[in-house]
Amino acid sequence: MAPLRGLTNGWILPLLAAPFIGSFVGVLIARLPAGRPIAWSRSACDQCGRTLGPGEMVPILSFAWQRGACGGCGAPIARFHLWVELAALVLALSAAATGVTGPTLWTGCALAWTLLALAWIDARTYTLPDALTLPLLLAGLAQTLWLTPEFITDHALAAAFAYLSFRLLDLLYQRLRGRPGLGAGDAKLLAAGGAWLGTLALPRIVLIAALLGLTAAAVARLRGAELRRDWRLPFGPCLAAAIWALWLAEAVSP
Repeated sequence: MAPLRGLTNGWILPLLAAPFIGSFVGVLIARLPAGRPIAWSRSACDQCGRTLGPGEMVPILSFAWQRGACGGCGAPIARFHLWVELAALVLALSAAATGVTGPTLWTGCALAWTLLALAWIDARTYTLPDALTLPLLLAGLAQTLWLTPEFITDHALAAAFAYLSFRLLDLLYQRLRGRPGLGAGDAKLLAAGGAWLGTLALPRIVLIAALLGLTAAAVARLRGAELRRDWRLPFGPCLAAAIWALWLAEAVSP
């Protein structure tokens, strides 16, 4: 049992699991906003509708083996799932690179994979589903209670303050500009960040996310976008990136 325990507490299993989790994250991104079934629907070719076999659903490897084409009709396979699977692997690698192991590594990977799903969904649909933000918030409190129970009060207060402050800011923006600014999903995602990282991290999350948002707006402007009154920037990816960056920084700090 000792070798198995060492494997479980190390970094190998999270890296092996990452592409498979990434495949599921891709399903969430594609189906959750559309209200499509997630757990009880078989994967099929988008072109011919043929149900995929087990060998065609091995993350990353099956795409390479089939040379990016459906084995039935030969139609090109969308690279979306490949990118998500690779992103999930990169996130697991970044967590393992901090040197954390055991439960901290697994919970960190779970945080990263959920943030990946939320960021991708928001970038596509301008929504942050409660089905992901609320469990992420509760998971942050649960992992704090499990691993560092002495900080549970601080993290619970951080979650509450984050949500209320963003909602108040949105109400003030609507009063001044007559239209929504920050959505409720953004407030819930920031609250989840507070649940995972605590009160001291909140100003840094907001600062990093704001800088990322300004950078994204500048890039869009350079690419020819007209930043008019109705121009929208999904803020979820900025918040997700900030939360993950600060988790990594906290993991490597002594």
